[in-house]
Amino acid sequence: MNNARTATLLMYCPDQPGVVAAVTDFLARHGANVIDLDQHVDRVEGVFFMRVKWELDGFALTPEAFEQAFSEAIAKGFEASWQLHHDPNPIRMAIFVSKIPHCLYDLLSRWQSGEWRVDIPLIISNHDTLRPVAEQFGVPYYHFPITAETKAEQEAREIELLQAHDIELVALARYMQVVSPQLIQAFPERIINIHHSSLPAFAGAKPYHAAHARGVKIIGATSHYVTEDLDAGPIIDQGVTHITHRDTVQDLIRKGQDLEKIVLARGIWAHLQRQTLVYQNRTIVFG
Repeated sequence: MNNARTATLLMYCPDQPGVVAAVTDFLARHGANVIDLDQHVDRVEGVFFMRVKWELDGFALTPEAFEQAFSEAIAKGFEASWQLHHDPNPIRMAIFVSKIPHCLYDLLSRWQSGEWRVDIPLIISNHDTLRPVAEQFGVPYYHFPITAETKAEQEAREIELLQAHDIELVALARYMQVVSPQLIQAFPERIINIHHSSLPAFAGAKPYHAAHARGVKIIGATSHYVTEDLDAGPIIDQGVTHITHRDTVQDLIRKGQDLEKIVLARGIWAHLQRQTLVYQNRTIVFG
């Protein structure tokens, strides 16, 4: 495994000549060894998107010095919006769950096996059902029962707990509660959700039953950043699988849950790799 310390720059600006040359020249002048660069132009909107990653060994600028120097040399002239990520330590991720365990097991397995370079300091749930899973993996489990009357108070406690643990990313692993604007504002573009793609045609508690009754031929899952528009945030990843007349409701549920696990994992992986850049209500996902 390559353990070289790296930094990643994500940016977008009005499309114009010379952006790549200016950015790479700026990095080279400060000792950067660029190891990955990707770009995209939205010709309809006239917007240029870029991701560049470089090794920090030999790089002359601290994050604070980079902010000032890059703003003056590049961002102002090109009218760029940008973000810099230094990742010397694993990202600290919290998992929210309710009663359904498949996504939780998958995320914890990836963490425990070392596949993902993350820390998972805690799991939060509105039910106590999955506490044994957390105990199996040795992760602290916090139960916050939620009713309409207690939702605001409980979410305030959750936010306080997340901030106390320096959480950087929240994964909603089939968390069956609508996240409040307060929580979203505390973690903008840092909450990732998963839902089946039978919405909006098959809403409600039993979407796979409804889809089976209609004889659907394809089902899917979507991972996305959470916004105040329910299940309508910027999409990170999607997956589909085909259904035949031989598939029972239980087959649909099994296939749907398999998709949910992998699509949520791919969405989180893209975020961990700093491959996602949100623009308006779309997500640019660099390869």
